[in-house]
Amino acid sequence: MVKQGAIPKDKPILFLANHQNALLDALLIATTSGRFAYFLTRAGVFKNPMVSKVLHTLRMLPVYRIRDGWSNITQNNAIFNRCTGLLHKGEAVTIFPEGSHSLVRTVRPLSKGFTRIILETLEKHPHTDLQLVPIGFNFKKAEGFPDEVSIYYGEPIAAKAVLGADKNTSAANLKERIHSEISQLTTHIPAHDYEATLKRLESLGVNFLYPKAVNTCMATNFSNVPFKKEKPLGPLKKWINILFICTIIGPYLIWNRMVKPKIVEIEFRSTFRFAMAVTLVPLWLILMGSVLFFMFGWGVTLLYVLLFLILTLVRVKT
Repeated sequence: MVKQGAIPKDKPILFLANHQNALLDALLIATTSGRFAYFLTRAGVFKNPMVSKVLHTLRMLPVYRIRDGWSNITQNNAIFNRCTGLLHKGEAVTIFPEGSHSLVRTVRPLSKGFTRIILETLEKHPHTDLQLVPIGFNFKKAEGFPDEVSIYYGEPIAAKAVLGADKNTSAANLKERIHSEISQLTTHIPAHDYEATLKRLESLGVNFLYPKAVNTCMATNFSNVPFKKEKPLGPLKKWINILFICTIIGPYLIWNRMVKPKIVEIEFRSTFRFAMAVTLVPLWLILMGSVLFFMFGWGVTLLYVLLFLILTLVRVKT
């Protein structure tokens, strides 16, 4: 589900989103924003030369953090300069101002990197009509499958309208404004009582796809709960799940026994699962289709493919 404001097609845009689900967040913006954007991505994923080439082809630019070493921080100067040039040319750039990803349903404090890009762009090119577009990601259960997501695009904000009397004031104003905007577009649970609040929301059966309603629920001390609890998985759905796994037993075992246990950061689980779904699963279907064709002919092969497609559709929709 995508809720989108009037995103300008002919003005420079800085997309600013909360960051919950690793590389999938960037992919979702690329496919829903309506703009062909560049993405600032943590430098750690560029270490492999081949991967680095692929990421640069996909318009991803490395950003270095303190954990990447003080000697690498200065490399951000060139990246920020490039972003300034891109925005001056009317391009779109995406940055996740929290600085890292997390499944925590809280908008974390924002880093100052995005404010530097904004201020340098307007300092070097004062006539640039830079627009800031806040984005809120809302995953129902990001680490699970199947999952749902709602993406809320806020109304564009003219960067010049948020500036203060000096750079420090401007940076503070930008961080405060964007944090506030994103907090209204996604579920924002106060950090000081996070675990207790999350458990209460889950016990009430709130639907995290609707952040405005969830935030209202918290603001009214849980008195306003416009949600119905989901029914537990019934016997039929359980059998559908078993049959679905049987049709892709090869990729399922590889995922469950080899890939999933090696994923250190849970935020990357959906990313790797998606990668396997678009690569290994089609190869498995080709292999199984070939085997069934040589053993039983076209009839059984088509029946298997049809069964897989139906089970996949039902599994994802239930």
